[in-house]
Amino acid sequence: MGKVLVTGATGFVGANLARLLLERGHHVRALVRPTSNLGNIEGLAVETISGDLCDAGSVERAVKGCEQVYHVAAEYNLWSLNPDDLYRSNIQGTANVMEASLKHGVAKVIYTSTVGTIGLAAPSAPCNESSPMLADQLTGHYKRSKFEAEKLALGYVQRGLPLVVVNPSAPVGPWDRKPTPTGKIIVDFVQGRMPAYLDTGLNLVHVKDVALGQVLAAEKGRIGERYILGHRNVSLNEILGMLAAITGKRRPTIQIPYSVAWLAGFASTKYSDWVSKRPPAVALEAVKMARRHMYFDSSKAVAELGLPQTPVEKGLEDAVEWFSRHGYFNHQQSVRTDNAHAV
Repeated sequence: MGKVLVTGATGFVGANLARLLLERGHHVRALVRPTSNLGNIEGLAVETISGDLCDAGSVERAVKGCEQVYHVAAEYNLWSLNPDDLYRSNIQGTANVMEASLKHGVAKVIYTSTVGTIGLAAPSAPCNESSPMLADQLTGHYKRSKFEAEKLALGYVQRGLPLVVVNPSAPVGPWDRKPTPTGKIIVDFVQGRMPAYLDTGLNLVHVKDVALGQVLAAEKGRIGERYILGHRNVSLNEILGMLAAITGKRRPTIQIPYSVAWLAGFASTKYSDWVSKRPPAVALEAVKMARRHMYFDSSKAVAELGLPQTPVEKGLEDAVEWFSRHGYFNHQQSVRTDNAHAV
């Protein structure tokens, strides 16, 4: 097997992808910042190149000699003290990876985008790869930066770059170290920090299916195409019910109006902007995103790539087990996982 580069290998999706590629016999190279926490790839036979996406020279060193490039790295923050850093990393970083891949004749580039670049229907119909993005749905800096980065990446197809785009929905499972906003829902639920919920919904997918979907996109994906890597559309209330069955914890029963959530997000975000300079307890961008049910149709990836559809209960169970094993819950918050599929 040839050498492959994974940007973002220390992150949630990237760590699962790196493990899968190693299992398949690839030589895996990772571009990592000097300040990166390497815990997610500790003990793995991964070649590391120290550098930064915004440094074209280090990106080129990482890309050189690789047959495939999986560009997974991104700044995934729904609040940022300096939004310019987010745009620079997500857009300029992507440009550097694409430019180096074109220069060095990489055989296949898999760009990991997000379903956040896909338009949402009203009120909750599943959307697919052709659903247009409306301007008022680009609710914050993260979504705008990823939208522009994906558009930039696809532009390289016209220059001869063999690129395929994958758009993961909301992955759940192991190695969500940060955790992601979806992972934080799980952690907050187990810690009893979710007294109420909002009427919203997500498309959940096991993170291992996302990793395999990326590999399948490299093998079978059509150049210039986008593939939603997702599985099941579920309301937040349904997710909490699954977590209750998995953990034995009591689910919240109070549904708060969107207006209350918006005010909480506004106040929390402004306090972070002006006073604490630290991430808000409730990010206004997350509240804005939750106004619509983020439901998607992954049938194209299932039909063309053979994307597996592992039950989302299994993804949630694996996430709870990983968080528990890595100390995200204290002893009093220990969970029961023996009836995970009782829902």
